[in-house]
Amino acid sequence: MALAVCVLFDRRSDRAIRALWDRIEQQGVASLRSHTHGRHVPHLSYAVLRRWDQAAVTNALAAAGRGEPVQLTFDGVGFFRRGRVWLVAGVSADLVARQEHVVDLVTATGAELHKHYRPGTWLPHCSLAPRATLAQLPAVVATVMDVLPLHATLDHAALINSATAQITPLPVVP
Repeated sequence: MALAVCVLFDRRSDRAIRALWDRIEQQGVASLRSHTHGRHVPHLSYAVLRRWDQAAVTNALAAAGRGEPVQLTFDGVGFFRRGRVWLVAGVSADLVARQEHVVDLVTATGAELHKHYRPGTWLPHCSLAPRATLAQLPAVVATVMDVLPLHATLDHAALINSATAQITPLPVVP
């Protein structure tokens, strides 16, 4: 079980990511659309917490002040171990600074940060297929490359509990 601090896509960008999930599913590969509880939303995680006090995390992030929407261009495909396929975005210094600020805020509450979200280690991404096999990768990559580049706006934020799929909107975009 984990709690993620996420920025979420605007309506147009959300539809584009969901359409990409559907295209991946049509290739016979499970996407985030059908993974686990099936209630995933397109997102970019600033931080994933292994232990937390949700009220303290929410209050710390709310005090951060409202940031401008995040503009990203996804122009590549990346892979993590165990077959996780994701969209690669060009990353600005502003996005890196935002992520570092979020990490500072949430860890100051005593929350335990997942090691892959430590500043300097974090790889911003949007997950597509969580468990693609090696044999499925060519079809997934071909499907994704047909729609790239993907220009996206992330204009709101939430805390998302990965076990329950509970989404708690945040009043600010960190």
